[in-house]
Amino acid sequence: MDSNSIKKLLESVSNKDISVADALNQLKDFEYKELGYAKIDNHRSLRTGYPEVIFCQGKTPEHVAGIFKYMNTHDTNILGTRATKEDYQEVIKDCPEAEYNPLARTITLKKKTEEKTQTHIAIITAGTSDIPVAEEAAITAEIFGNDVQRYYDVGVAGIHRLYDKMSEIKKARVLVVVAGMEGALPSIVGGMVDKPVIAVPTSVGYGAAFNGLAALLGMLTSCASGISVVNIDNGFGAGYLASMINKL
Repeated sequence: MDSNSIKKLLESVSNKDISVADALNQLKDFEYKELGYAKIDNHRSLRTGYPEVIFCQGKTPEHVAGIFKYMNTHDTNILGTRATKEDYQEVIKDCPEAEYNPLARTITLKKKTEEKTQTHIAIITAGTSDIPVAEEAAITAEIFGNDVQRYYDVGVAGIHRLYDKMSEIKKARVLVVVAGMEGALPSIVGGMVDKPVIAVPTSVGYGAAFNGLAALLGMLTSCASGISVVNIDNGFGAGYLASMINKL
């Protein structure tokens, strides 16, 4: 429940459209809803401006579907990350409008149209193999009402591809740069723009990449200023943070 929902509820009571008892009934799960296997944080949108997001990995399809079903009773967009096709098949039994993105591994249910931001987020990948993580970031930012521009496969092995897009990339308010292997791309981008860069290491790479650890350490030790780093393969965290910066 966000501030707009509470405002509408109070106005309805004031206008005598609903009774005080009915309003109290709507507020009975104001802080959280107990489902037994999950406690849905209804208060999060009011505290942070963003609703709770469902991390599907490790949950059974039935649990994912049950959380979607409850959240669907509220007027808010719903995002599930790290979702499987099996999760999605269970969700659409009660929420047929839900959409599955197999590349990003997300399930989304759009309950309302968010007003798009006038500024935009640029999401950049070093290689095509990094796109799944980038798409998780993009879907996250988009469902929160951000305009997103994608620039994929512009890594250091063919840096001219990045330079060809730099005039467009520099127009973004915040940049998400996704890279595996040695993770060099955020340093290059960070040295060329006057906007914050969110670096996302991916687990893409051969043995010495250590499943993304080499990229993570490279990004953390970047000599370019203005770079922050999220966890390995954490497209969601990057998209969420980019949204917060874009909406400041």
